[in-house]
Amino acid sequence: MVSAYIGLGSNLGDGIKNCKEALELMGSEPHTSVVESSSFYRTEPVGKKDQDWFVNCVARVTTKLKPMDLLFYLLHIEREMGRERIEKWGPRIIDLDILFYEDIVMEEDTLVIPHPLIKERRFVLVPLAELTPNLVHPVLKKDVSELLAQCPKEGQEVEKVES
Repeated sequence: MVSAYIGLGSNLGDGIKNCKEALELMGSEPHTSVVESSSFYRTEPVGKKDQDWFVNCVARVTTKLKPMDLLFYLLHIEREMGRERIEKWGPRIIDLDILFYEDIVMEEDTLVIPHPLIKERRFVLVPLAELTPNLVHPVLKKDVSELLAQCPKEGQEVEKVES
């Protein structure tokens, strides 16, 4: 089993409920277990601003799946929950992104690990720092707390919410 960090986000319907359902589904197969998850955060949309705010969290999973198989598993969960990919950065019932997979660095057409936008996204860095502030980004050679300290706050409000 290897460790991976998964970013979760939702801004359609009940975001907390959607993220909790995705966490349950991620751990429902014997090949993958959710070890821990961060608090939930209400976050300002990035990229496409004229939409509802998101609920985001990060989960640490252990899995027997290779990176591409994990991606396909997460895409299956998104589809099972009703995700439709209509508009880039548009509203979504659930979004599941592989942030880190051990210390692997890979760049394929359909998957880049570590996620290429981690350093620019407070909605990822805040919950990730809650779980693992000392995790070192294998490309940038900075830990999550350093990346968070350097990430601009403007236009990226992040508020912890009660679940």
